[in-house]
Amino acid sequence: MKRIILIGKTSCGKTTLCQKFHGESIEYQKTQAVNTYEDAIDTPGEYIENRFYYKALVVTAADADVIGLVQDCTEEDSFFPPAFGSIFPKTTIGIITKSDLAKTADDLERAKQNLLNAGAEEIFITSVMTGEGIDELRSYLELEQEEVL
Repeated sequence: MKRIILIGKTSCGKTTLCQKFHGESIEYQKTQAVNTYEDAIDTPGEYIENRFYYKALVVTAADADVIGLVQDCTEEDSFFPPAFGSIFPKTTIGIITKSDLAKTADDLERAKQNLLNAGAEEIFITSVMTGEGIDELRSYLELEQEEVL
């Protein structure tokens, strides 16, 4: 599987996605520093919330194969500037989290538009609680690896 870096605001679900991918129990855990897994890099939300830390994202992304921009569908705002993904010379995907908490289809559409505006080339709608989209995201990352070989 390709290694993905997860970038998104605090509490958007980056750590929970990592826990799900690696068969760990799902529990809230505030990410204080960059956490690395075999096939994922979990970044603190403050790295996207404060432009001063963009440089840290660029440096950390050097160890990733895919850039994953993570957007909680229950959040109305996005911290991703337009074309943010273009600062990385890698494939950029969008991951919508907490789809089970969406009140309307507009919540999902807004999150999708935020990610597309940020430069995501493909969008995955996920829910760790229901399992929605997790297998599709994992398959995408595995397929990406096969295409490189």
